[in-house]
Amino acid sequence: QVQFVESGGGLVQPGGSLRLSCAASGFTPDYYAMGWFRQAPGKEREGVGCIAVGNDMTHYENSVKGRFTISRDKAKNTVYLQMNSLKPEDTAVYYCAIDTFGVGGPCEYDTWGQGTQVTVSP
Repeated sequence: QVQFVESGGGLVQPGGSLRLSCAASGFTPDYYAMGWFRQAPGKEREGVGCIAVGNDMTHYENSVKGRFTISRDKAKNTVYLQMNSLKPEDTAVYYCAIDTFGVGGPCEYDTWGQGTQVTVSP
């Protein structure tokens, strides 16, 4: 069973930065993708971005492209989401997730963690 340890959420002012971390364990295939989606109150779930561990190919949704960056530490099986130039509309619970068959491009997640709150407010 996959276990996620997510950290790094919090409160930040507009224009600020945060970095989320996600360590996954109990999951050891050679090819999959790992990333984040988010959900704000009263809104549908929205993808953020992901990285394919087989080739390090990244994908970002248009709403975060150019502001957010995903990277990973292979040895630690940890993925990071660096969020810059944050906007109030980025406020949501961010979930770390795995796409079991991900090899690049948009991710379709099949398992995820409990989420971490990100609030962007003056």
